[in-house]
Amino acid sequence: MSDLKRRNLGIVSGVPAAIGGAGQIGESTSVKDITIERHTMSVLVDNESGVLARVIGLFSGRGYNIESLTVAEVDAAQHLSRITVVTTGTPMIIEQIKNQLQRLVPVHSVTDLTVEGPSLEREMALVKVASTGDKRVEALRIADIFRARVVDATIESFVFEMTGSTEKLNAFIGLMQPLGLSDVSRTGIVAMKRGSGTE
Repeated sequence: MSDLKRRNLGIVSGVPAAIGGAGQIGESTSVKDITIERHTMSVLVDNESGVLARVIGLFSGRGYNIESLTVAEVDAAQHLSRITVVTTGTPMIIEQIKNQLQRLVPVHSVTDLTVEGPSLEREMALVKVASTGDKRVEALRIADIFRARVVDATIESFVFEMTGSTEKLNAFIGLMQPLGLSDVSRTGIVAMKRGSGTE
């Protein structure tokens, strides 16, 4: 291969040149670790049709990730709803998400609960376990340890209701899998600042 062709292909001394690097002999390039962060955001919006679709469209249209999303009316008098969204991305992406959300017309405020002081996060799940015999007894024992409440029972199944952190719910669901886990329904995360401050 001629030297000209080798340069055009980014090859120096038989080794492909690093992306973005100078590609000189003896030079080494290091790729910085990309930090992916998980953030919980509380978004106060007008309670009107189409608002949720606009928020979701912002995420999907720009390729932003949504791990969890919940929405409910929080002030009937002022027609306000709160959207709690959990998202992941690089610090730059997180800032872009916050900036884009603040530009939407029906949005009153955007609070990044991950960075603005201590906050509470809770999630509720309904977990159905179909089992008999020893597995049924073990499922009840574990549910008692996790403070999960039985909200439906038949001869062959239970439905447990459980509220807690995402990690706690994940742990409980994982323990139920070998005991006959058959169905799970989760609300997604709701969150709020600790203390007397408001969002």
